[in-house]
Amino acid sequence: MTDVEEVITSQNALFVVYCAYLLPRLQTVSQVFYFINNLTLRPPRKYSGPDTRTRINKAIRASELRVVGPEGENIGTLSLVDALKKADELKLDLIEISPKAKPPVAKIMDYGQYRYDTKRKASQAKAKAHVTETKSAQVKIGTGEHDQQLKAKRIAQWLDEGHRVKVDLFLWGRYKYMEPEFLKERLARFLKIIPAEYKVADPMKKSPKGWTTTIERIPGAKKQKAVVNLDEEKEVPKSHEKQSDEPEKPKSKKRSLDDLLDIEGGLI
Repeated sequence: MTDVEEVITSQNALFVVYCAYLLPRLQTVSQVFYFINNLTLRPPRKYSGPDTRTRINKAIRASELRVVGPEGENIGTLSLVDALKKADELKLDLIEISPKAKPPVAKIMDYGQYRYDTKRKASQAKAKAHVTETKSAQVKIGTGEHDQQLKAKRIAQWLDEGHRVKVDLFLWGRYKYMEPEFLKERLARFLKIIPAEYKVADPMKKSPKGWTTTIERIPGAKKQKAVVNLDEEKEVPKSHEKQSDEPEKPKSKKRSLDDLLDIEGGLI
Protein backbone atom coordinates (compact mmCIF):
# COMPACT_ATOMS: atom_id res chain seq x y z
CA MET A 1 0.00 0.00 0.00
CA THR A 2 1.39 3.39 -1.00
CA ASP A 3 1.61 6.45 1.22
CA VAL A 4 -1.30 8.12 -0.56
CA GLU A 5 -3.55 5.10 -0.04
CA GLU A 6 -2.63 5.01 3.66
CA VAL A 7 -3.56 8.68 4.05
CA ILE A 8 -6.90 8.13 2.29
CA THR A 9 -7.63 5.08 4.43
CA SER A 10 -6.88 6.96 7.65
CA GLN A 11 -9.08 9.86 6.54
CA ASN A 12 -11.95 7.49 5.75
CA ALA A 13 -11.61 5.83 9.14
CA LEU A 14 -11.66 9.21 10.84
CA PHE A 15 -14.73 10.16 8.82
CA VAL A 16 -16.60 7.02 9.92
CA VAL A 17 -15.80 7.61 13.59
CA TYR A 18 -16.83 11.25 13.32
CA CYS A 19 -20.16 10.37 11.69
CA ALA A 20 -20.87 7.64 14.24
CA TYR A 21 -20.33 10.13 17.04
CA LEU A 22 -22.32 13.11 15.69
CA LEU A 23 -25.17 11.65 13.62
CA PRO A 24 -27.16 10.31 16.61
CA ARG A 25 -26.96 13.76 18.19
CA LEU A 26 -28.43 15.62 15.20
CA GLN A 27 -32.13 16.15 15.81
CA THR A 28 -33.48 17.85 12.66
CA VAL A 29 -33.09 17.17 8.93
CA SER A 30 -31.57 20.61 8.34
CA GLN A 31 -28.80 19.85 10.83
CA VAL A 32 -28.04 16.58 9.00
CA PHE A 33 -27.75 18.33 5.61
CA TYR A 34 -25.62 21.09 7.11
CA PHE A 35 -23.34 18.45 8.65
CA ILE A 36 -22.93 16.57 5.34
CA ASN A 37 -22.27 19.71 3.28
CA ASN A 38 -19.57 21.01 5.62
CA LEU A 39 -17.84 17.67 6.14
CA THR A 40 -16.14 17.49 2.74
CA LEU A 41 -12.40 17.24 3.03
CA ARG A 42 -10.88 20.33 1.42
CA PRO A 43 -7.20 20.94 0.76
CA PRO A 44 -5.66 23.73 2.86
CA ARG A 45 -5.70 27.13 1.20
CA LYS A 46 -2.36 28.59 0.26
CA TYR A 47 -1.51 32.22 0.93
CA SER A 48 -1.04 33.93 -2.44
CA GLY A 49 0.16 37.32 -1.17
CA PRO A 50 3.71 38.61 -1.07
CA ASP A 51 6.13 36.86 1.26
CA THR A 52 7.23 39.43 3.84
CA ARG A 53 9.09 37.02 6.08
CA THR A 54 12.79 37.58 6.73
CA ARG A 55 14.86 34.75 5.27
CA ILE A 56 17.84 33.53 7.26
CA ASN A 57 20.59 30.97 6.68
CA LYS A 58 19.50 28.11 4.38
CA ALA A 59 16.09 29.68 3.71
CA ILE A 60 17.77 32.31 1.52
CA ARG A 61 17.09 31.59 -2.17
CA ALA A 62 19.57 33.91 -3.89
CA SER A 63 22.72 32.31 -5.28
CA GLU A 64 24.88 35.42 -4.70
CA LEU A 65 24.77 37.92 -1.86
CA ARG A 66 26.46 41.15 -0.94
CA VAL A 67 27.50 40.38 2.61
CA VAL A 68 27.88 42.89 5.45
CA GLY A 69 29.84 41.95 8.56
CA PRO A 70 28.71 42.12 12.19
CA GLU A 71 30.34 45.56 12.68
CA GLY A 72 28.89 46.96 9.46
CA GLU A 73 31.99 46.32 7.35
CA ASN A 74 31.55 45.38 3.71
CA ILE A 75 32.80 41.83 3.11
CA GLY A 76 31.92 41.80 -0.58
CA THR A 77 29.87 39.70 -2.97
CA LEU A 78 29.91 36.03 -2.03
CA SER A 79 28.07 32.93 -3.07
CA LEU A 80 25.42 31.59 -0.74
CA VAL A 81 27.65 28.66 0.29
CA ASP A 82 30.61 30.93 1.11
CA ALA A 83 28.38 33.36 3.02
CA LEU A 84 26.97 30.52 5.13
CA LYS A 85 30.48 29.28 5.86
CA LYS A 86 31.51 32.78 6.93
CA ALA A 87 28.51 33.00 9.27
CA ASP A 88 29.30 29.57 10.73
CA GLU A 89 32.87 30.64 11.44
CA LEU A 90 31.63 33.62 13.42
CA LYS A 91 28.86 31.51 15.05
CA LEU A 92 26.20 33.94 13.89
CA ASP A 93 23.24 33.94 11.49
CA LEU A 94 23.11 35.07 7.86
CA ILE A 95 20.11 37.42 7.55
CA GLU A 96 18.75 38.70 4.24
CA ILE A 97 18.04 42.36 5.04
CA SER A 98 17.40 43.68 1.51
CA PRO A 99 15.96 40.96 -0.74
CA LYS A 100 14.99 43.32 -3.60
CA ALA A 101 18.51 44.63 -4.17
CA LYS A 102 20.68 43.28 -6.97
CA PRO A 103 22.41 41.26 -5.65
CA PRO A 104 20.45 40.89 -2.38
CA VAL A 105 22.10 42.24 0.76
CA ALA A 106 22.66 39.96 3.73
CA LYS A 107 24.14 40.73 7.13
CA ILE A 108 25.98 38.42 9.51
CA MET A 109 24.60 38.96 13.01
CA ASP A 110 22.53 37.33 15.73
CA TYR A 111 18.91 36.87 14.61
CA GLY A 112 17.53 37.64 18.06
CA GLN A 113 19.43 40.92 18.15
CA TYR A 114 18.18 41.71 14.64
CA ARG A 115 14.54 41.24 15.68
CA TYR A 116 15.06 43.38 18.78
CA ASP A 117 16.61 46.23 16.77
CA THR A 118 13.83 46.04 14.16
CA LYS A 119 11.07 46.26 16.77
CA ARG A 120 12.81 49.13 18.57
CA LYS A 121 13.17 51.15 15.36
CA ALA A 122 9.53 50.53 14.49
CA SER A 123 8.38 51.71 17.93
CA GLN A 124 10.54 54.83 17.72
CA ALA A 125 9.17 55.67 14.27
CA LYS A 126 5.63 55.18 15.55
CA ALA A 127 6.29 57.48 18.51
CA LYS A 128 7.67 60.21 16.24
CA ALA A 129 4.83 59.93 13.76
CA HIS A 130 2.57 62.97 13.99
CA VAL A 131 -1.17 62.50 13.69
CA THR A 132 -2.97 65.54 12.30
CA GLU A 133 -6.28 66.24 13.97
CA THR A 134 -9.01 68.79 13.41
CA LYS A 135 -9.41 70.79 16.61
CA SER A 136 -12.49 72.84 17.34
CA ALA A 137 -12.83 76.28 18.91
CA GLN A 138 -16.06 78.17 19.55
CA VAL A 139 -16.65 81.87 20.03
CA LYS A 140 -19.77 83.91 20.61
CA ILE A 141 -20.74 87.46 19.81
CA GLY A 142 -20.83 88.27 23.51
CA THR A 143 -17.40 86.77 24.26
CA GLY A 144 -15.17 89.22 26.11
CA GLU A 145 -11.87 90.49 24.78
CA HIS A 146 -9.83 88.61 27.38
CA ASP A 147 -11.53 85.28 26.56
CA GLN A 148 -11.05 85.88 22.85
CA GLN A 149 -7.32 86.39 23.34
CA LEU A 150 -7.05 83.17 25.35
CA LYS A 151 -8.89 81.23 22.64
CA ALA A 152 -6.66 82.80 19.98
CA LYS A 153 -3.56 81.74 21.91
CA ARG A 154 -4.79 78.15 22.13
CA ILE A 155 -5.59 78.09 18.41
CA ALA A 156 -2.07 79.35 17.65
CA GLN A 157 -0.62 76.49 19.72
CA TRP A 158 -2.69 73.96 17.79
CA LEU A 159 -1.53 75.44 14.49
CA ASP A 160 2.12 75.25 15.58
CA GLU A 161 1.59 71.56 16.37
CA GLY A 162 0.39 71.01 12.80
CA HIS A 163 -3.32 70.53 13.49
CA ARG A 164 -6.21 72.03 11.59
CA VAL A 165 -8.60 74.21 13.58
CA LYS A 166 -12.31 74.59 12.98
CA VAL A 167 -13.52 77.94 14.32
CA ASP A 168 -17.26 78.23 15.00
CA LEU A 169 -19.21 81.42 15.63
CA PHE A 170 -22.04 80.16 17.81
CA LEU A 171 -25.36 81.97 17.44
CA TRP A 172 -28.43 81.68 19.58
CA GLY A 173 -31.76 83.42 19.86
CA ARG A 174 -32.08 86.65 17.93
CA TYR A 175 -28.45 86.51 16.77
CA LYS A 176 -29.42 83.83 14.23
CA TYR A 177 -31.43 86.40 12.25
CA MET A 178 -28.76 89.07 12.00
CA GLU A 179 -27.20 90.12 8.69
CA PRO A 180 -24.78 87.49 7.29
CA GLU A 181 -22.22 90.15 6.38
CA PHE A 182 -22.15 91.39 9.96
CA LEU A 183 -21.66 87.85 11.29
CA LYS A 184 -18.86 87.16 8.79
CA GLU A 185 -17.17 90.38 9.85
CA ARG A 186 -17.33 89.34 13.50
CA LEU A 187 -15.76 85.96 12.71
CA ALA A 188 -13.08 87.56 10.55
CA ARG A 189 -12.28 90.02 13.35
CA PHE A 190 -11.60 87.11 15.68
CA LEU A 191 -9.36 85.39 13.12
CA LYS A 192 -7.21 88.51 12.85
CA ILE A 193 -6.14 88.35 16.50
CA ILE A 194 -4.72 84.80 16.19
CA PRO A 195 -0.94 85.23 16.69
CA ALA A 196 0.18 82.70 14.05
CA GLU A 197 0.57 82.40 10.30
CA TYR A 198 -2.24 80.37 8.76
CA LYS A 199 -4.32 79.94 5.65
CA VAL A 200 -8.04 79.35 5.24
CA ALA A 201 -8.59 75.71 4.31
CA ASP A 202 -12.39 75.94 4.28
CA PRO A 203 -14.04 79.34 3.64
CA MET A 204 -16.71 80.76 5.89
CA LYS A 205 -20.07 79.08 5.54
CA LYS A 206 -23.27 78.76 7.46
CA SER A 207 -23.60 75.84 9.85
CA PRO A 208 -26.54 74.56 11.93
CA LYS A 209 -25.26 76.47 14.97
CA GLY A 210 -23.99 79.62 13.27
CA TRP A 211 -21.01 80.29 11.00
CA THR A 212 -17.85 78.22 10.67
CA THR A 213 -14.48 78.17 8.94
CA THR A 214 -11.40 75.94 9.00
CA ILE A 215 -7.82 77.18 9.09
CA GLU A 216 -4.48 75.38 8.90
CA ARG A 217 -0.82 76.21 9.22
CA ILE A 218 1.08 77.38 6.15
CA PRO A 219 3.58 74.65 5.11
CA GLY A 220 7.14 75.73 5.84
CA ALA A 221 6.10 78.59 8.12
CA LYS A 222 8.27 79.11 11.18
CA LYS A 223 6.76 78.27 14.51
CA GLN A 224 5.91 81.34 16.51
CA LYS A 225 5.24 81.63 20.16
CA ALA A 226 1.70 82.74 20.74
CA VAL A 227 2.02 86.08 22.53
CA VAL A 228 -1.17 87.50 23.91
CA ASN A 229 -1.30 91.07 25.16
CA LEU A 230 -3.29 90.70 28.30
CA ASP A 231 -4.17 93.57 30.58
CA GLU A 232 -1.15 94.23 32.74
CA GLU A 233 -1.67 94.53 36.42
CA LYS A 234 -1.11 97.94 37.86
CA GLU A 235 2.05 98.21 39.89
CA VAL A 236 1.71 99.17 43.49
CA PRO A 237 3.59 102.42 44.27
CA LYS A 238 6.66 101.93 46.38
CA SER A 239 5.52 104.58 48.82
CA HIS A 240 2.74 102.27 49.99
CA GLU A 241 5.11 99.35 50.59
CA LYS A 242 5.87 98.70 54.22
CA GLN A 243 9.50 99.03 55.18
CA SER A 244 9.20 96.85 58.26
CA ASP A 245 9.63 93.13 57.88
CA GLU A 246 7.06 92.34 60.56
CA PRO A 247 4.31 90.00 59.40
CA GLU A 248 0.98 91.65 58.85
CA LYS A 249 -1.74 90.85 61.33
CA PRO A 250 -4.87 89.43 59.76
CA LYS A 251 -7.62 92.01 59.67
CA SER A 252 -10.76 91.10 61.50
CA LYS A 253 -13.88 90.88 59.39
CA LYS A 254 -15.95 92.14 62.33
CA ARG A 255 -16.62 95.86 62.28
CA SER A 256 -15.92 97.76 65.43
CA LEU A 257 -18.65 99.40 67.42
CA ASP A 258 -17.25 102.86 66.53
CA ASP A 259 -17.66 102.10 62.83
CA LEU A 260 -21.17 100.87 63.31
CA LEU A 261 -22.18 103.98 65.29
CA ASP A 262 -20.07 106.22 63.04
CA ILE A 263 -19.22 108.49 65.96
CA GLU A 264 -16.22 110.66 65.47
CA GLY A 265 -13.71 110.14 68.24
CA GLY A 266 -15.32 106.97 69.48
CA LEU A 267 -17.86 106.58 72.20
CA ILE A 268 -18.48 109.36 74.62
